[in-house]
Amino acid sequence: MNKILRELEKRREQARLGGGQKRIQAQHDKGKLTARERIELLLDNDSFEELDMFVKHRCVDFGMEETQISGDGVVTGWGTINGRQVYVYSQDFTVFGGSLSETHAQKICKVMDMAMRNGAPIIGLNDSGGARIQEGVASLAGYADVFQKNVLASGVVPQISVIMGPCAGGAVYSPAMTDFIFMIKDSSYMFVTGPDVVKTVTNEIISAEELGGAKTHTTKSSVADGAFENDVEALGQIRRLFDFLPLSNREKPPQRPFYDDTSRIEASLDTLVPENPNQPYDIKELILKLSDEGDFFEIQKEFAANIVTGFIRLEGRTIGVVANQPLVLAGVLDIDSSRKAARFVRFCDAFEIPILTLVDVPGFLPGTSQEYGGVIKHGAKLLFAYGEATVPKVTLITRKAYGGAYDVMASKHLRGDFNYAWPTAEIAVMGAKGAVEILYRQELGDKKKIEQRTKEYEKRFANPFVAAEKGFIDEVIAPSSTRKRICRAFAALQGKKLTNPWKKHDNIPL
Repeated sequence: MNKILRELEKRREQARLGGGQKRIQAQHDKGKLTARERIELLLDNDSFEELDMFVKHRCVDFGMEETQISGDGVVTGWGTINGRQVYVYSQDFTVFGGSLSETHAQKICKVMDMAMRNGAPIIGLNDSGGARIQEGVASLAGYADVFQKNVLASGVVPQISVIMGPCAGGAVYSPAMTDFIFMIKDSSYMFVTGPDVVKTVTNEIISAEELGGAKTHTTKSSVADGAFENDVEALGQIRRLFDFLPLSNREKPPQRPFYDDTSRIEASLDTLVPENPNQPYDIKELILKLSDEGDFFEIQKEFAANIVTGFIRLEGRTIGVVANQPLVLAGVLDIDSSRKAARFVRFCDAFEIPILTLVDVPGFLPGTSQEYGGVIKHGAKLLFAYGEATVPKVTLITRKAYGGAYDVMASKHLRGDFNYAWPTAEIAVMGAKGAVEILYRQELGDKKKIEQRTKEYEKRFANPFVAAEKGFIDEVIAPSSTRKRICRAFAALQGKKLTNPWKKHDNIPL
């Protein structure tokens, strides 16, 4: 028996070494952790239960039968993060460059199936050279199998991808179908075709970093939701994000202990909105002062900064926040901000996370580039997302809510549960100046008269009371009491039940 146990331990030690000490050192020299080191940092101590440690590839072409390494380039299994179950796979770049083979894909599909069956999130740590060329179509079939699992898991369990090295070609489509993608600055990249192919086809000379690095995907393409300085920071932040999320669509988001006064009065909020309606202010100040202990996990911070999305807690419960940002483009809605917010709203609705919407929006961004880019369709995505959402929805208008953008931003007409406004709110078809120029076009030559008309319009419409009189605003509240009122609103909605008409699925304007 002792001999067998020694053989078992010997095989385990060999499997844990992956591609060998030399390749592990090469990984460390690049400032990267190994697949197993990443799992150790991500999960609670001693919680990882590995699966398929001894799996080897079955390829016999190109001399591959002579090189067989246990695990076949990916470490899979399950463990816990702060005591809650999670499934994980971590690609091992020290084994065949982390390339995906038929058996490598089967290991990933197996843990994804287990995650769906058991109702726990799946986290993928990607570090791969792509499809294993020696296996040909078998490796491509493996990718397609993983893609299908991503589709089936979507909306069932949260899926998080962390790109911790190369991710190119067909490999990019699996992360693209997950809920969140995070990257590592200067050491990870994603693209469908690499710099060499781009140069051959288009004559463009571009580096891998410029083409598909973290900065590109967090600021330009919106493919990634965030980027971190190194592996250690990334894994720590993934643990933090995980704490905000439910385990599956069958469970409510977690409730954590909190040490903040629900009735806390924030006197500084009474002066947050400037007297000059054209002067910006930072909506994040409101978000931080509302949330428990000022804790806010922002999503897509670097992209479409005219809208802010992320997670906070109120009375220990996870809340998704969507907020116009007056500091950037006056908080206007455009193509990018509509897409960003729509995807976030749909994620929250899929996993029963209540949504808080903070509104200060002057309308949609005008211009040929927006119209040619399809702002109508993209704006409709956000409208559609709010309209179909059945989770608790609380909306607060802090200042401007003009035109169609008022409707889109979780208005009462899109089944908003509680719609509040500050006394500084202005709810109208458009700003006073624009409205007067249309209504009194014949008086445009008389500057004094136009100024008088503008003041009259502002007095009549640049306030929340007209909407409140019609029941479109449930209450006009004092800014300083906002935390208390919003906490109470979400507390009242804990038992909310709302269903949409039966359908196979909707047809969101993509």
